[in-house]
Amino acid sequence: MKSDFEIAHEATLEPIEAIAKKVNIPVGELDLYGKYIAKVPYRQIDEEKVKKSKLILITAITPTKAGIGKTTVSVGLALGMNRIGKKAITALREPSLGPCFGMKGGAAGGGYAQVLPMEKINLHFTGDFHAITSANNMISALLDNYIYQHQDEGFGMREVWWRRVLDVNDRNLRTVVTGLGSRTDGVVMENGFNITPASEIMAILCLAQNEEDLYQRIDNIILGITLEGKPLRVGDLKITGSIVALLKDAFNPNLVQTIENTPAFIHGGPFANIAHGCSSIIATKMAMTYGDYCITEAGFGADLGAEKFLDIKCRKAGISPVLTVLVATAQALKMHGGVDEKEISKPNVNGVRAGLANMDKHIANMQAFGQSVVVCLNRFASDTDEELEIVEKHCKELGIGFALNTAFTDGGKGAENLARLVVETIEKNPSKPLKLAYYETDSIETKVNKVAKNIYGAKEVIILSRAKKQLALIKQLGFDKYPVCIAKTQYSFSEDPKAYGMPKDFEMTIREFVINSGAEMIVAIAGNIMRMPGLPKSPQAERIEVVNGVIEGLS
Repeated sequence: MKSDFEIAHEATLEPIEAIAKKVNIPVGELDLYGKYIAKVPYRQIDEEKVKKSKLILITAITPTKAGIGKTTVSVGLALGMNRIGKKAITALREPSLGPCFGMKGGAAGGGYAQVLPMEKINLHFTGDFHAITSANNMISALLDNYIYQHQDEGFGMREVWWRRVLDVNDRNLRTVVTGLGSRTDGVVMENGFNITPASEIMAILCLAQNEEDLYQRIDNIILGITLEGKPLRVGDLKITGSIVALLKDAFNPNLVQTIENTPAFIHGGPFANIAHGCSSIIATKMAMTYGDYCITEAGFGADLGAEKFLDIKCRKAGISPVLTVLVATAQALKMHGGVDEKEISKPNVNGVRAGLANMDKHIANMQAFGQSVVVCLNRFASDTDEELEIVEKHCKELGIGFALNTAFTDGGKGAENLARLVVETIEKNPSKPLKLAYYETDSIETKVNKVAKNIYGAKEVIILSRAKKQLALIKQLGFDKYPVCIAKTQYSFSEDPKAYGMPKDFEMTIREFVINSGAEMIVAIAGNIMRMPGLPKSPQAERIEVVNGVIEGLS
């Protein structure tokens, strides 16, 4: 089969104005970024149309390091639904440069189920990530300047919580010392970098619903604690307007097209292992405004992305999926069934059977939220009919709809069966009213315990002494009613990335709580998860080239 790169470059793109016209987006409102990309002002959202649109969530079983193919399914399902006469628009996250040049490569779908133009989407796109990075680091610079300019007046910080960010995997920047040199070079402080998708600015951009909401959230960001023991907010520095100005254009969602020339919105890109893992609320609502169906995905497995999508995004946005599609692969099932990762492309029916426990837990979790669930199995060339039949039969025994997806090789045609299953399930058995994992009135500790024990399957949650002190401060500041966003490994239900399958009787250790008062959520850091990832021994950057003016190696 041809590479993603070859397929993308053989596709015939239509002008973005033509894509907009297909779903009645006013062409005169488009802010064009070349021929094939445009921003659509958030004010084009129609809340009445949002209420009538049907939201479909794409999530997955616990993934392998190669991923599970959720984006391919999200794009493929949109293609398949349009092929059977349904007006479906997908809303996806923007790729980060970290994975693009690190472990994973590009993140614009794959094969004949891609969003285009692939290279622009995977790299600088419309500059949203750069705007978020700039806004985050502008706050750092202005905070440092405020401390420097007011130090002679007795002002100082007991703790600085705000960290710089960079959209690159760079472990050397996890902890740094700034302000070294002469007195005029600043105040010496220990600080560090997170990756841009973990920035609170990223979370705010994805959760804010209008410019006023954006302004208020940034105004409320707590940067740290002063020597007097008081929280210092962005608003205290009188710089909120400047930060909103840097984000003004980035706040509007991006319109692109699929390989079959249907519309797609791509906007925001928090990771689900270290952040809340969903595209922006306004991109989702924009797709719901102009599509009868909106297909969106949440990052990594359902224990991370889907839980946060429902407990944080849906809670805040007042939306709820009518259906959840759980994506699986035979290879991932074999890995969770105890087969060595190097052997999962080889036939192994026993490995598939043993791995079904992981899929079952994800199904049960989504059903506990009130979701109707169907399973989509991404077919690989190495899969045997016997392996696929095992999964299909198992789903039938559970009363769960099942469909194979071959959109990677066949485009929308390969997702038509999935599309029909999705439409039929929505018509006959839509999701029940959303039942969230915890109440807003629960304490932060209770919220963490409910997610860890009920969603992950943990036996016990251990909160370290530093985190307990932070819990007391969270309650003192009145933030204990916020949702929780647990940062943990994506490769296991537990905090151990090598505990595949359905681990039992494990402990979950919370070592730190991070107050995101602007995003209005509390981030709980579990185990050894890092908010600034490192690069692998052989990063994807070694395979990216520019040949005759064309970028290769992003797929």
